[in-house]
Amino acid sequence: MLLGGACVLASGCGSSNNPERLFGEPVAQTGLTSDQCGPSCPSLGYVSRDFTADEIAALRQWTNTAPYAELTADPYSQPVPSRQDGVCAIVVDGLAAKTYHPETFASPEAAHAAGAILTHWDACGLCSTLEDFALYAENRDLGAPVRQCGLDNFGQPFDSLVACLQGLGFTKPCAQIWGYNVLNTRAKCLNECIRPDYYHREDGSLSPCLACDERESGPWFKAVAGRTRRNTGLATSICRPCSEVRPVAHDYPLN
Repeated sequence: MLLGGACVLASGCGSSNNPERLFGEPVAQTGLTSDQCGPSCPSLGYVSRDFTADEIAALRQWTNTAPYAELTADPYSQPVPSRQDGVCAIVVDGLAAKTYHPETFASPEAAHAAGAILTHWDACGLCSTLEDFALYAENRDLGAPVRQCGLDNFGQPFDSLVACLQGLGFTKPCAQIWGYNVLNTRAKCLNECIRPDYYHREDGSLSPCLACDERESGPWFKAVAGRTRRNTGLATSICRPCSEVRPVAHDYPLN
């Protein structure tokens, strides 16, 4: 069960008499046990979907007919962009050709009425493609390879960092916002992130590094990327209160 402090720090995780685990898939670096964090939210009746290797490969066969433009400036040099209300859904353009485009709808009901498939809550952004979703679904501990790209490209041109992130499987525009996030967190959170640490404290709260990243870089990233792991409903190595999780079925045509 969660330690008492986790439910104080993670609002909505349950009452003291019936605490709810955090939502995620712990790895060694998480710093929490499976008793503290797991891939389901009973209060929501939700279990994070696991994708097989064949399903991941099938996702990558789809082509986005409306690819996003590349970022031409650092979003972190400007005020936080406004976030459009709504949800992001996949509109199938051609089933046989496996073509689609992401589109923002006012609500899940509006997306369903249009025959679209919910892919994440909040408006679409640079990481809303199925290609980027495939990477999110395949690697539940993206923080580790992204951090390594940052370390390997310290002092190198920005394009080198972006190329490393693309090598992980991100589309280029999504890799760019991840890259700018890396640089901003490095600048704002160096003292908190200088040494590797567990992602969580024993009470379930975020490590100082992740807490700083969420505070200093999170608002820009969410507004530009569109897709986050929380609003996509994927259990990852960073555990979250169920009150922050947005269930998504991910019922894409994979045959």
